[in-house]
Amino acid sequence: MTDIRPLNYAKTHFIMSAPDISHLPTDDGVEVAFAGRSNAGKSSALNTLTNQKSLARTSKTPGRTQLINLFSVEENCRLVDLPGYGYAQVPEELKRKWQKSLGEYLQKRESLKGLIVLMDIRHPLKDLDQQMIAWAVSVNIPVMLLLTKADKLAVGAQKKQLNLVKEAILPFQGDITVALFSSPKRIGLDPLKQKLDEWFANQ
Repeated sequence: MTDIRPLNYAKTHFIMSAPDISHLPTDDGVEVAFAGRSNAGKSSALNTLTNQKSLARTSKTPGRTQLINLFSVEENCRLVDLPGYGYAQVPEELKRKWQKSLGEYLQKRESLKGLIVLMDIRHPLKDLDQQMIAWAVSVNIPVMLLLTKADKLAVGAQKKQLNLVKEAILPFQGDITVALFSSPKRIGLDPLKQKLDEWFANQ
């Protein structure tokens, strides 16, 4: 059993943005990628995790993350902010380009050891979310589903959605965990950090 030590996510800093995997640094160490629909609250989650207001740029216009953004937590431990998917108000050509770079990263990046898929708790498991989960399971990459914006629902409704999602993912038969998350209320921060620590320990 690998010793799991808690990392200090507040020390996370931006390394670079890349249009595709050919521009990324050497494929070693451990990377954990954050993926989700363009309005799922990915940037807010990264900022909350690292306790930094503007590590990842949040935008009033979803779909602004058009590059693969890399952040270093510590040596050989990186967080990756992938381009948001599934937002309608983006030119088709640009959407295709993103999907290509997203697909290449997910299929070819050896250092990818875990995938965080963020979904609005009110609209979970859309087609693209399910494709992302199915892909990760097919290549044995563990997944954590974060049901974001949990503060928008009452506690009873949160639990109901959590249970519905847990049931819905059973057919995927993969290493998948599900947690509630809210950036403003800091709900789900500890489970997220524990999961990241676990994945980063597997070097």
